[in-house]
Amino acid sequence: MADLKPTNIADTTRKNIHSDLDPWNALRVHTDARIGLGRVGDGLPTERLLEFQMAHARARDSVHMDFDASIVRKKLTDYDGKIVDVHSAAPDRATYLQRPDLGRLLDDPSRDILRSYKGDYDVVFILADGLSARATHDQAADTALNILGHLGDDWTVAPIILAEQSRVGLGDEIGAALGAKLTVMLIGERPGLSSADSLGAYLTWGPKPGRSNADRNCVSNIRPAGLDPKKAAKKIAYLMLEARKLGLSGVALKDNSSNPALIDT
Repeated sequence: MADLKPTNIADTTRKNIHSDLDPWNALRVHTDARIGLGRVGDGLPTERLLEFQMAHARARDSVHMDFDASIVRKKLTDYDGKIVDVHSAAPDRATYLQRPDLGRLLDDPSRDILRSYKGDYDVVFILADGLSARATHDQAADTALNILGHLGDDWTVAPIILAEQSRVGLGDEIGAALGAKLTVMLIGERPGLSSADSLGAYLTWGPKPGRSNADRNCVSNIRPAGLDPKKAAKKIAYLMLEARKLGLSGVALKDNSSNPALIDT
C-alpha cells in the first residue's frame, strides 16, 4: 500500500486559486470585483487578505489626499482658455469630511473672483477633488479635453474651474456666479475597494443653489479600468448636446445609449 502524505489545505487552496482549471479565472479577467477568492479553513488565503488591506489603504489615502491643482494645470497645457482656482467654504480636509454642507458653498474670495468672469456662457467645466483627489489628478484633465474635442465652435465655454474641497453641489453656485447655462463637473468619486481612482461627471442645466441630484445626469466610474475617459467624453458630449437642445437635465433627460453618436465606428 502506498504511503499517504498529509495534505496541506493552504497549499492546495492556493494552487486552486491560480490553477487554469479554476472556473472563476474566466470571470476575474472581466472585473476588479473580489470574486472566487478561495479560502483556508474559515478564512481567506493570505494573499487575498493582503490585497484587501492594500485596497482599503489606497481608498483611505484617496479620501484624505490633498488636491494639487498644479498637477491638473500641467495636463491642461494644450488648453488656450483661462483656468481659475476656487475653494469651497470648507477651510481644510477635516472640516470638508465632517461638514458636507460647506463643500457645496464657495468661500468669499472665490465668489468675488468668479463675479469678475461673469458672462453669457453655454457651459462651464469644473474639475474638482471631491472624495478622491487621485481621480481628479489622473483623469479629469484628459476627460475635459476630450469632451471639448467633441464640441462644435458654437459653444461658448467659461474659464475652466479647478475647485478644492468641493462637493457636487458647489457646481450650482459656480455656474450661477459665472452665468453658465450648463455645468459639467468632473469630480473624484467616493473610492471603492477596487476603484480608488474613479471620476464622476455631473451635468446640470440651469445651475443655481438649491438644485437636487434629480436635476443632474451622472456618468460614473471614469478610469482606465472602468469607463475609458475617451469613451466617457463622447458620452458626456452627447448628453451636453441633448441638454442644450431640450433645455433640461436630470431625470427628464434620457441617455439613449443606442444613439449612433455613442457607438464606436
